Amino acid sequence: MRITIKNLLASLVLSFAASFAFAQGAAPVAKAQVESVNILEVNKDVQAQREKAENQPANNQPIWKSANSDQAHYVSIPNKEAGVLIQKSGQQWRLIRNGVITVWGGWLIVIMAGLILTVFVVKGKIKLHEPMTGRLMKRFSGLERFSHWLMAFSFIALAITGLLILFGKHFLLPIMGGTAYGALLLVMKNIHNFTGPLFTASILLFFVIFVKDNLPSKDDLYWLATFGGLLSGKHIPSHRFNAGEKIWFWAGVTILGMVVSGSGWVLDMIVPNMEYWRGTMQLANIIHGVAAILMTVMAMGHIYVGSIGMEGALQGMKTGYVDEAWGKEHHELWYNDVKSGKL
Repeated sequence: MRITIKNLLASLVLSFAASFAFAQGAAPVAKAQVESVNILEVNKDVQAQREKAENQPANNQPIWKSANSDQAHYVSIPNKEAGVLIQKSGQQWRLIRNGVITVWGGWLIVIMAGLILTVFVVKGKIKLHEPMTGRLMKRFSGLERFSHWLMAFSFIALAITGLLILFGKHFLLPIMGGTAYGALLLVMKNIHNFTGPLFTASILLFFVIFVKDNLPSKDDLYWLATFGGLLSGKHIPSHRFNAGEKIWFWAGVTILGMVVSGSGWVLDMIVPNMEYWRGTMQLANIIHGVAAILMTVMAMGHIYVGSIGMEGALQGMKTGYVDEAWGKEHHELWYNDVKSGKL
């Protein structure tokens, strides 16, 4: 019995000592675990989130700040651009396209049409000062006329379809309705896209043929200083093409024509070895719209003068020949070169 009690007491003493030693050794571990998770900061953050949810229940700014960033995140699909959830430049493009280009471009076209109508009503068709002689002189060859009409018809097709695409929803959509207007716009878009490369080819051909006759000369300065005799009514001598026609050739046909063509090729996605990102397409669309409207405005003046605005002007591009009276009055220096045998 004594042995049993002694053994029991010894066991209790050993157990108490082991428990004390274990507690001393375990304390640093518990302390280290608390420091590693920083439980106090976690509780503070959780509490702040709870208070924010109560005070500002609809505020999800942190989520939208992350989603509305331009940083491209990882995506497993081939289209890496899909890594940007919201492309902020798209809204900027929409404001420029539907604001600056549509509004100001539309007013520019309306103003130009108003000026042409005013000039026609006030001055009428520009008549020759001398009667027609009946003697004809060759002004344009068959190839020259072909290149001109090829460019003219392709440009008119692009202008009409482009204006319908840009402005059609404002005046056609309410009349036709969504279904009919959508079908019409699809046809216009395909005509526009397939006519574009033809227009580019016509510009290149037109440039090669007519560039030699559109080089600037000192006689152009006098023509520009007097506005071609438009205000005074006096005859201003010029070569085969006057300064106004040369401005149309270089600024309208060559520069704006190539800008419209280049941006159109990007929009058609036919430029080799090019990545068509949304930002690239939006920039090309803005450039295309601005250049197309400017070219259209310049072309309106050119078409007016070359058709109903000037007597005898259309005959030259239709038949290739003009009356000698017309050639002498509007292009006297060219007329003299032809008559002297220089041309």
